[in-house]
Amino acid sequence: MPAGDVETFHQDGSWHNRIEGASDLLGTYATREEAVAAGRDEARRRKVEHLVHNLDGTIGERNTYGHDPRDIPG
Repeated sequence: MPAGDVETFHQDGSWHNRIEGASDLLGTYATREEAVAAGRDEARRRKVEHLVHNLDGTIGERNTYGHDPRDIPG
């Protein structure tokens, strides 16, 4: 994933957003819904990908809000 993508993840009982590769958090939220909405807004603003992790750490959702780097016809 390119540097600068936004990640939404659960850790220590809270949901968080951060820029991929950075240790600083963009925000901490009580609910998944709040974190996803804030992460989506940040990804749209930055025109990058937004990755939403499941509780087990796997990627549950992935959305692109800018240049889509995939080479898929159609």
